[in-house]
Amino acid sequence: MAKTTTATGLPKGFRDAGQGWPELARLPHPPHRLPFLGDVLGASRHTPLQDTLRHARALGPVFRRKAFGKEFVFVWGAREVADLADEARFAKHVGLGVANLRPVAGDGLFTAYNQEPNWQLAHDVLAPGFSREAMAGYHPMMLAVAGRLTDHWDRALAAGHAVDVPGDMTKLTLETIARTGFGHDFGSFERTRPHPFVTAMVGTLGYAQRLNTVPAPLARLLLRGAARRNAADISYLNSTVDDLVARRRTAAGDGDLLDRMLATAHPVTGERLSARNVRRQVITFLVAGHETTSGALSFALHYLSRHPEIAARARAEVDAVWGDAESPGYDQVAKLRYVRRVLDESLRLWPTAPAYAREAVEDTVLAGEHPMRRGAWALVLTAMLHRDPEVWGPDAERFDPDRFEPGAVRSRAPHTFKPFGTGARACIGRQFALHEATLVLGLLLRRYTLVPDPAYRLRVTERLTLMPEGLRLRLERRQAPVGTGASAAVPGPPSAAPRCPVRRAGD
Repeated sequence: MAKTTTATGLPKGFRDAGQGWPELARLPHPPHRLPFLGDVLGASRHTPLQDTLRHARALGPVFRRKAFGKEFVFVWGAREVADLADEARFAKHVGLGVANLRPVAGDGLFTAYNQEPNWQLAHDVLAPGFSREAMAGYHPMMLAVAGRLTDHWDRALAAGHAVDVPGDMTKLTLETIARTGFGHDFGSFERTRPHPFVTAMVGTLGYAQRLNTVPAPLARLLLRGAARRNAADISYLNSTVDDLVARRRTAAGDGDLLDRMLATAHPVTGERLSARNVRRQVITFLVAGHETTSGALSFALHYLSRHPEIAARARAEVDAVWGDAESPGYDQVAKLRYVRRVLDESLRLWPTAPAYAREAVEDTVLAGEHPMRRGAWALVLTAMLHRDPEVWGPDAERFDPDRFEPGAVRSRAPHTFKPFGTGARACIGRQFALHEATLVLGLLLRRYTLVPDPAYRLRVTERLTLMPEGLRLRLERRQAPVGTGASAAVPGPPSAAPRCPVRRAGD
């Protein structure tokens, strides 16, 4: 069998921090801790991540929280996070939130335990599906789906309606991964309500989140109805994917991810993915491949609408790089360096996968200060790492894409920007997501001016991933038609545009 490079042989399931951190008592925790209940005063089960960020600011780079008898250690300091990135001493830990998704995703790439051999097998089989050659092949399909989005937005503009940004970005990214990866069309833009697959997916993510906020002994009683709905959601996801796979077995595709799953053997061992694992990988890609990217695009569009100087500078770059071409070529997307900075800065402030867990594969000392036994784990708060004032400066809460100018990036220590996780188990689809998101931002900037609702204030929904809540924008069509020299409608080239004012993350 193929074996993961990060196999640890450690036991599965939850391991309390008290079992793995010999000096746990030295770590600070929130005030007013209650017996058994722990640090629950003032906590919200709807926004646990944002609650934890609030405690992180007060307690420092390594701290602990306790809920219903279970203790957790959180890490966000740049020095400690860099140490946790050492693949010789640490590996991915499948924490509670991720483990709660195993009933639907099993040993798929995202939810597999390190010691499960299907992780390495699937990774080795599927990695060529994200090569530069493969990505260039996906580009025309990404353009086609983006065209369905702009048709949808054109209709909203003609009717004088605002657009539902998170809803439409979810439709876009679901159709993109479904088309490019599996040759399937969900018909999202032809529907007035979300596709049932999306409804079921949101249901499973929400249920996994709720399991984290209810004492385990009481979950069966308190979540009885939710558990039945979750079982129905999982059944729908499974049946949808089984139908998709069955159709492909009777009619070959064009070498996409599903073809690789069904027909490609491991280059060394000759093994193939089992039918059950194929289902789990397809669900993993359909869920993870669109949920996080839709959030990233939604946050980026929010900030572009609130910062017209930044939008003008990004739009000028699009016009300068793409010129009069009816649609951009694959290589032209990578040349949108400022647009990419806008995306990176949005991911800095609101990484849509806001945390990841690491476990010690040997007895060690974190950052030379905190002893950890083999099997001890910590949750890295990416959203707080990205706000560390020692790394990002005293204005770390503000939105400024120039933080990602090449010189600024070189001046920062490694492992300070981690929106896709770290190490061998980092997101396999990172380049896919970045190409898709940069392309879409460029196309939308080229076509529209984004007009925010002055009364809107950013609210963030948590369902394991992050998404702006209730974000709607009005659109104005640009003065010059796309593909006929639209640069006349915007300020000068990026180098001549004024440096944008810096504003707070919620603006």
